[in-house]
Amino acid sequence: MQEQEKQAAQNAGAEENPGANNTAAAENQATQAGEATASQSGAPQLDLVARLAAAEAKASELQDAFLRAKAEGENIRRRAQDDIAKAHKFAIEGFAEALVPVRDSLEMALKVETPSVESLKEGVEMTLKQLNSAFDKGRLAEVNPAPGDKLDPMKHQAISMVPADQEPNTVVSVLQKGYTIADRLLRPALVTVSQGKSS
Repeated sequence: MQEQEKQAAQNAGAEENPGANNTAAAENQATQAGEATASQSGAPQLDLVARLAAAEAKASELQDAFLRAKAEGENIRRRAQDDIAKAHKFAIEGFAEALVPVRDSLEMALKVETPSVESLKEGVEMTLKQLNSAFDKGRLAEVNPAPGDKLDPMKHQAISMVPADQEPNTVVSVLQKGYTIADRLLRPALVTVSQGKSS
């Protein structure tokens, strides 16, 4: 009986003050809307955090790749420098190896106490062949112009001009052979050059 009276009193109070119910309903709706907005704004924040983490991972990966490439470049440069140093150090190794037999032959010739002229000449010829073979291996070529050849300032050095029955500025005689090494002039040939046909 008391509960029925209490319920009736509450109903009566609601009928007397309808604005209070409206206020409570509005507050309830505002609270629900705020919660929905907070949940919606949280999703973009989570997306930004994920994208930032991915960007940091990518940056770390690129930095690691850069450091590896830099180290590899340093290694390649160091190996190239070592190869160049070795090439300079042992550049004449092949030529020196070809010259060793020439020295051996000369030393053997000096050990002969009473060489004959024939044996001495034969020994010199054999030694010269060995030296020519060494020159061929080292790509040393003679510059030995024939008489009448045109003077080549790139390979010949004129010592004097002499009267001769041939065209001017042509080789008359070779005083000393010249040499090239791999098509590069090592020593010019010393020559005399014609002044021109004598009248």
